[in-house]
Amino acid sequence: DLATALNNRGQIKYLRVEFAAAVEDYTAAIECQPGFEVPYYNRGLVLYRLGCFDEAMKDFRKVLELNPQFEDAALSLKQAILDKEEKQKQGY
Repeated sequence: DLATALNNRGQIKYLRVEFAAAVEDYTAAIECQPGFEVPYYNRGLVLYRLGCFDEAMKDFRKVLELNPQFEDAALSLKQAILDKEEKQKQGY
C-alpha cells in the first residue's frame, strides 16, 4: 500500500543520509495511514539523530500509544530523554 511504499522510500533516503527527504516521506506515510506506527518510529530516529529530541520523543510516544509492545520505540524514547537531559546539563 501507499503508506508502506512511502515508508520504504524514506528508509532508502535515510540510508543515503538524505534526512530531510526521509522525514518528508515518513510524514507523508503518516498522513496516508495515521495508525501505522513504523513511519512514526523511523521519523523519530531521524529527528533524534538531528538532535531534535522533543520532536523525536513525541514520535516515539505516538508509536507506543499505537503499539505498546514496540520495544525499540520504548528504548529510543528512554535514550532521547537521557540525551536531552545530558545536553541541558552541558548548557546547550
